Amino acid sequence: MSMKITFLGTGTSHGIPMIGCNCSTCTSTDPKDTRLRSSVLLEKNGQSMVIDTGPEFRIQALRAHITHLDAILYTHPHADHLNGIDDVRPLTRNTLPLYGNKMTIEQINSRFNYAVNNDDTYGALPHLATRVLQPYQTVTIAGFAVTPLTLLHGQIEDFGYRLDSIAYLTDCNNIPHESYDYLKDLDLVVIDALQHHNHRTHFNIFQAIEEAKRIHAKRTLFTHISHGLKNARDSRLLPEGMEFAYDTLCIEL
Repeated sequence: MSMKITFLGTGTSHGIPMIGCNCSTCTSTDPKDTRLRSSVLLEKNGQSMVIDTGPEFRIQALRAHITHLDAILYTHPHADHLNGIDDVRPLTRNTLPLYGNKMTIEQINSRFNYAVNNDDTYGALPHLATRVLQPYQTVTIAGFAVTPLTLLHGQIEDFGYRLDSIAYLTDCNNIPHESYDYLKDLDLVVIDALQHHNHRTHFNIFQAIEEAKRIHAKRTLFTHISHGLKNARDSRLLPEGMEFAYDTLCIEL
């Protein structure tokens, strides 16, 4: 039973290239340095779901040839992870379930109330249904065993997810002790690595490397990358078994 993970975007909230910036990353001709806002597509046994729908979700979905979704998981309600939600409208011929923590679902219900539990019969609106997940309670979603894990993103608690034998841990600068109990025996961990220097809400690359060593997955990929990191130049910093993810990267497990 194989699964596939496709990186729809691996960039931070500004995206790369960043508007108005002429740094060596933003002007790079290496396609691995062009990063849309962070999101991934997961597929298994004919079912599929995405984690987060950022502002470029339409572009990402077209590029990845997404034709249906069975669910969407959300990490938190910041704009770079949520504001593409209206672009799922063509994928909601049947009601599409959205999952997240209480804070995120409350934000979706408030900010996108027109799309949730509506009675539109003309296809003009998305048809979405929201579901609150509880930390550390495993549920089956789109054929995956999904365990929401609490992460600290500055002063807020957001969700990372363990899905079968992979973990997706974006937008965090601290992993609570309890969450580590669910990060054992992983084939793959995807973890936030923003830049070289410290940040108040994200791991920098050196902190992310240390977290990855502690998790000790078979393979580590870093995501949510700012223009402070350049793929070819900074890959030399990474230990064996660790790599920068990049947009369109596809992995089968």
